[in-house]
Amino acid sequence: MIRRAELKDIPRILDLLVQVDMVHHRGRPDIFKGPATKYNKDELESIIADDTTPVFVYEEKGTVFGHAFCVHKRVVDDSVLTDIKTLYIDDICIDESKRGSHIGKALYEHILDYAKSEGFYNITLNVWSCNPGAMAFYEKMGLVPQKICMEKVL
Repeated sequence: MIRRAELKDIPRILDLLVQVDMVHHRGRPDIFKGPATKYNKDELESIIADDTTPVFVYEEKGTVFGHAFCVHKRVVDDSVLTDIKTLYIDDICIDESKRGSHIGKALYEHILDYAKSEGFYNITLNVWSCNPGAMAFYEKMGLVPQKICMEKVL
């Protein structure tokens, strides 16, 4: 079952946030601390309560096995960009024990349906190149690069 996250889900979401952080930490320990979470309990309470930052969870038999953090973004009256309403996927994580079981696909399709029903123009997200599994997943879901961030470590 996929539903909006509730306050009772916060402990499990924190566990999943550590899992996704560790994927990034293993790939880029020079950037990502590990183990860590990008949000704390108080921040999660605010995010879950805000309709412009919907969090969806995949629950099975009372346990949350995946989450998707989304953010409403809007460009209005920019000098270069067109007015656009974008749903940004801030974070998707599927529990390590359930990866490959199509939970990610179900969550993504739920987000896609949500975005369409709410009148968004597009869905965007960032994916770290040190996470080839995520890159392959997003490509399989039909996403294509919009822009690429490059770096030179000094």
